[in-house]
Amino acid sequence: MAETRPIPRDKGVDNTLALMAEGYQFIPNRTRQLKTDVFQTRLLGQTAVCMAGEEAARVFYDESKFRRRGAVPKRVQKTLMGEKAIQTMDDAAHKHRKQLFMSLMTLERLRLLNIYVTEEWRSAVERWSTMEEVLFFKEVEELMMRVACRWAGVPLRENEVEMCSRDMGALIDSFGAAGPRHWKGKTARKQSEDWMEKIVKAVRKGKLQAPNGTALQAMAWYKQPNGKRMTTHMAAIEVINILRPIVAIGRYITFGAIALHEHPETREKLAANRGDYSQWFVQEVRRYYPFGPFTGARVRENFVWQGYHFKKGTLVLLDIYGTNHHPDLWNQPEEFRPERFRDWKESPFSFIPQGGGEYDLGHRCAGEWVTIEAMKTSLEFLVRKMEYDVPDQDVSYSMARMPTLPKSRFVIRNARPGRY
Repeated sequence: MAETRPIPRDKGVDNTLALMAEGYQFIPNRTRQLKTDVFQTRLLGQTAVCMAGEEAARVFYDESKFRRRGAVPKRVQKTLMGEKAIQTMDDAAHKHRKQLFMSLMTLERLRLLNIYVTEEWRSAVERWSTMEEVLFFKEVEELMMRVACRWAGVPLRENEVEMCSRDMGALIDSFGAAGPRHWKGKTARKQSEDWMEKIVKAVRKGKLQAPNGTALQAMAWYKQPNGKRMTTHMAAIEVINILRPIVAIGRYITFGAIALHEHPETREKLAANRGDYSQWFVQEVRRYYPFGPFTGARVRENFVWQGYHFKKGTLVLLDIYGTNHHPDLWNQPEEFRPERFRDWKESPFSFIPQGGGEYDLGHRCAGEWVTIEAMKTSLEFLVRKMEYDVPDQDVSYSMARMPTLPKSRFVIRNARPGRY
């Protein structure tokens, strides 16, 4: 074995409580204190190695060195993503399932999704114009729930919208949560899976027609490498893994609206959209605002990286937020500056708001394109196709809360169609 050196160690017998208290800043705080992009700590009674930066992301997504099986805690599987879902898979099984998800991301399907986003925004603006006050985050989550179900081919009655979007929101909100938020996530997981399993069963029995090319059709009839279909329960979980990330875009849209409010000069630039400013703005929202704090994997086999020995089975956390704010990668990372993306040299390992790696065969989020296009269309409405007032409110957010949200959830008043 190559000569190694000890991985810098974080103080403390177990730092789980520190992680809960510091949230997104837990790893960045220690990389600064220890002056290193890799350190060792203890979380939930086990050794964990934390990493940040482009080179850390590059090795983290090397499947010869890391596996996902056993990395996602059961409490997260039982809330956020579902047990034994694609995020927990490795190797050939993961690649086969990933191709299923990628098959839904055709240009035609993405164009259709954008049509649905546009139509739902038009309806929303009309509805909001009759309301004295709009709780923007809640309304946008419901808007994206409508979009998600239409695009996925999932039937959604009007009287189900609020409840189903609330359940999807509870799944998202359960990551990193303890107490009431965790239990809400568990309840929402059961309700969502029961609802979706009935729909999958109806498709398989011929009682419901799933439109061609939709996620519902693809998941209901997908055959695994062994030639067998997924159980109806597993198919339901994977349909939810299409719906939930689309609903989660509501968080980015809300932060985008806050960015427009806090940086009013960007509104005129977006309206003009010179040099593809809307793309830069969307990417900067995804870089700057907290979304996913970190992601985990386990060491597949012993290996040495940058002189450090990684032991088989060790839990490793890649710092998503810290990498997107890494001073070696981003000039003045704590400033909101969309123009930084004008000359950005794209890398799947330096900019990882929804995880990193390659799309086709790796673990990078298949829904990233969906996120970008939905955000662009939403910004078009916020800047050109509607007007609104922003009352005084607290739009700050806690860096300890994972995932975080603006405290006011962003309130707008006097919403009306725009003049453009």
